[in-house]
Amino acid sequence: MTTLVIQHVKTSELPAQWAQQLKALPDQTVTIRIETEVTGTSDSTTSFVTDDPAFGIWQDHEGAEDFARNLRASRYNRDGSRNEG
Repeated sequence: MTTLVIQHVKTSELPAQWAQQLKALPDQTVTIRIETEVTGTSDSTTSFVTDDPAFGIWQDHEGAEDFARNLRASRYNRDGSRNEG
């Protein structure tokens, strides 16, 4: 999501419809916040769904998080030396 914030805008500089909705004085300053809206169903958390029992088989297994973390660990440290862990 993208957000645009504009601060200290005089009400007199706003579009007429906006100023009418705010019911503010012409010299009063406001902050405008504009956000993009998410459209469609491209949410990555819900885009892949399956009823196959093989998926997620290790999710409740004790130590699965440590195994996955170690599996993803880099083979080398930032200084170029080999990661022995």
